[in-house]
Amino acid sequence: MIGTSSLPSPLSPPTTLIITPFLLPPPPWAPQMRPSTAPIPPRSLPLELPPPGLAWKIITLPISVISGSLGLISGAVGFGLWAAGGVLSYSLGFIGFGSNSGRGGDSSAQLVTVSAASREAMEFVAQFERDYGSGSSSRPNFVGEGFMDALTRSRNTFKLLFVYLHSPDHLDTPAFCEGTLCSEVLSAFVNENFVAWGGSIRGSEGFKMSNSLKASRFPFCAIVMSSTNQRIALLQQVEGPKSPEEMLMILQRVLEESAPVLLTGRLEAEERTTNMRLREEQDAAYRAALEADQARERQQREEKERLEKEAAEAERKCKEEEEAKDRAAREAAEKDAALARLRQEKALSLGAEPEKGPDVTQVLVRFPTGERKERRFHSAATIQSLYDYVDSLGYLNVENYSLVTNFPRVVYGTDKVSLSLKEAGLHPQASLFVELN
Repeated sequence: MIGTSSLPSPLSPPTTLIITPFLLPPPPWAPQMRPSTAPIPPRSLPLELPPPGLAWKIITLPISVISGSLGLISGAVGFGLWAAGGVLSYSLGFIGFGSNSGRGGDSSAQLVTVSAASREAMEFVAQFERDYGSGSSSRPNFVGEGFMDALTRSRNTFKLLFVYLHSPDHLDTPAFCEGTLCSEVLSAFVNENFVAWGGSIRGSEGFKMSNSLKASRFPFCAIVMSSTNQRIALLQQVEGPKSPEEMLMILQRVLEESAPVLLTGRLEAEERTTNMRLREEQDAAYRAALEADQARERQQREEKERLEKEAAEAERKCKEEEEAKDRAAREAAEKDAALARLRQEKALSLGAEPEKGPDVTQVLVRFPTGERKERRFHSAATIQSLYDYVDSLGYLNVENYSLVTNFPRVVYGTDKVSLSLKEAGLHPQASLFVELN
């Protein structure tokens, strides 16, 4: 079923649909498109209204759909709509980026290698393969990247984008995935002719895409084609369960209708590449001749600059090395002094060593170097006092260590430092090992 749904008011938030009858300029693949009343070839725009079941609309996607994959884009992009041969055109755009575009509010999150949208897409692909790919090697090769990245991939490869919105809780979903999407004929056709992108409506981007495309029934599939300035043309949407034969017939028809536009785009891109290469070769020849005339003068100037730069660099490095030595010596002295003060403070906090008695615990501490130290503590003293004692000895050059017993093995970590020796089971005597973390 080719699905359209009721549309909210134009005064709704940016995720709503606004219906308006107007045309935008055609995409760069078909620059010669002009309104005409003659029979409409695939690369022309019609004057008449689209056929029944199609509506003129502008769709504004949530900003996170566009910015989630293309984290470095900024600025403003308009939205529009165009149609070719009665094909419904959707226009995607955005107004601007907020300051907290990352999940944690840090704008630097946009610069990570894998975006949130890509992670979500990869999770969907992995889950789909676990649910429906174990018993069959035939399945659509969904790309593990965000919607906008997948759209860019389809544009760069001159293919249409096959969109599948996955509703895990829908009763028709398992049968559609296993019997239709993963059928050998359909999956091979999709993998050969389309870039496939899928998203679960449980995920952020999948949910927002389902709202933006007004998916009213599942399973939901759509065929879209990239235009300019983050715009897409919605060529077909399929709602509800379909057999492999029905889906294949729909995809074949859309592919046949779009073939002239895709072919034109590919040929024009190849022509642009050829022209650019010729211009580059001509420019290279001109630059080579110009550089030959300027080579002598440039060489003399560069030699002079090099010598001056080397002298300045040597002076700078010498100064930096002296400053680094002074700074390192000063920091080392300050650190040693601080450690000495800390050891002294901890030694003083221990107080005098108690005499042997029923409420006195004898503690033996073994160090990684093999050294052993013994001391008596009141049984009411805490585990923290043992750490203070080890620190006061100055045997360790590290701060991250633990006191442990071997038989039975117990680690007296930060969660036990407030226990008394008696409460910790170390009374009347204990043998502890220093274990470096």
